[in-house]
Amino acid sequence: MQTRENDRRFGEDIATLYQDLLVPMIFTPYAVDLASRLARLPVASVLELAAGTGVVTRELASRLAPDVQLVATDLNEAMLAVARKQGTSRPVRWRQADAMALPFDDASFDAVACQFGAMFFPDRAHAFAEARRVLRPGGTLWFNVWDGIQTNDFAWVIQQAVAGLFPDDPPRFLERLPHGYVPASAIARDLAQAGFAGEPLIETVAARSQAITSAMAAIAYCQGTPLRNEIVARDPARLGEATEAATAAMTARFGAGPVTGRIQALVVRIDR
Repeated sequence: MQTRENDRRFGEDIATLYQDLLVPMIFTPYAVDLASRLARLPVASVLELAAGTGVVTRELASRLAPDVQLVATDLNEAMLAVARKQGTSRPVRWRQADAMALPFDDASFDAVACQFGAMFFPDRAHAFAEARRVLRPGGTLWFNVWDGIQTNDFAWVIQQAVAGLFPDDPPRFLERLPHGYVPASAIARDLAQAGFAGEPLIETVAARSQAITSAMAAIAYCQGTPLRNEIVARDPARLGEATEAATAAMTARFGAGPVTGRIQALVVRIDR
């Protein structure tokens, strides 16, 4: 599977909007969920992959015992810069790193965590093999991925609105990548190819997304994700128009605001 370079590029503008708008809107509930699961494990060291702007990192820092080593990595330095500015309740080792080639020794960590990053790995089985390599025997990999786009209301409405502006070449980033790593059998297959034995535990977890206004939700998706890159690649002058179309579609469906909608993800655990 090949991933387009723009799909993995989060510049400074995207990173800031991502933190300010998307994190509280859709990521925080699952960060609390994932960190709570990890906090129940007897671990001395945790590696986080694709940490983004640090929403899970901050939860882990506050929930794990003070003596647990916490290393947070991301491919994009712009995302890590925002994460560092946000700060954590205790020291965290931040490091730019590619999940496809982790700069850590074999059997270095008791647990590896990844929130909504696996969908972006160019070769998921290879990335999972890297996670397995740095896990100690008996260690645990925890990660989550978004369920299909039609189970995530804001993303579904906004994608349809933006696609309507480019009928000959509709941007499909949201459906293709963030919401494209389904069904669960595909995840289980990739984990097996990575060398993990046994069946993964895969749980469907529903939650609610919230935004102060429909306009803020539209800005978050159209300008705070790589959907922005797809829109600009088609016509840089139409980013504002696309955001307005998404706002209108959100308002028609949910009202001007405050707005709330369904979100749904798969939470995955497998032991080494």
